[in-house]
Amino acid sequence: MTTARFVSTCPARLPSTPASPIPRTSGWVIGRVPAFPARPLGFSLRLKPSPAMAAAGVGGNGSPTAPGDSIGSSRIGEVKRVTKETNVHVKINLDGTGVADCSTGIPFLDHMLDQLASHGLFDVYVKATGDTHIDDHHSNEDIALAIGTALLEALGDRKGINRFGHFTAPLDEAAVEVILDLSGRPHLSCGLDIPTQRVGTYDTQLVEHFFQSVVNTSGMTLHIRQLAGKNSHHIIEASFKAFARALRQATEYDLRRQGTVPSSKGVLSRS
Repeated sequence: MTTARFVSTCPARLPSTPASPIPRTSGWVIGRVPAFPARPLGFSLRLKPSPAMAAAGVGGNGSPTAPGDSIGSSRIGEVKRVTKETNVHVKINLDGTGVADCSTGIPFLDHMLDQLASHGLFDVYVKATGDTHIDDHHSNEDIALAIGTALLEALGDRKGINRFGHFTAPLDEAAVEVILDLSGRPHLSCGLDIPTQRVGTYDTQLVEHFFQSVVNTSGMTLHIRQLAGKNSHHIIEASFKAFARALRQATEYDLRRQGTVPSSKGVLSRS
């Protein structure tokens, strides 16, 4: 793997900013942080909780808010990863509403990242260019490494979160179970049996490699188990949907924990 330089452009927790459209260009936005695109029909990026929601400790996406924060400040991670092979820019808001703006140069991966945003209720911005004229391997890997790093940044000290997530997602004949722990200890156990070598132009070997790369930089323990499935597209999509829902569960706040670290050690570190 090529050594890369990561450029972190924002702290782990930032206040929400008004949404504005992102220019639909292949180049990079220089000199300012791109905002997530606004939802159609005038909906803004984040929904302001009603007084009843705030009193109940519920944020704009329907999840519990951080203790002591009645409106729930956004947890945002942003990473730029530049190598001789790829140029990747990722921004993730864990407290979003499911907005996706992804252009990776790999159409099937764009479709999977849309699932991550939609079912995790994360706002996901990914722009990438790479040597896809060779194959999709380097772009797939570096995008996943950047996503994992953005998750690490957005989670911060992980105080008050559920930490664990577990979800099983069906898609027609396919069913995939995902169990994860935001433990700070990277581990992947991937039990997918994808019957074809490609879905469209996407090499299905890259699915496990994508999740391994996310695990390596985010410091999560991740188990993926295929319960059923014959169609390669269905198996992969069910995996991303289950991952999104499990990650959403793990990153949401546990109000009973009252802002403490969900570990008997008192700390959840990356190392």
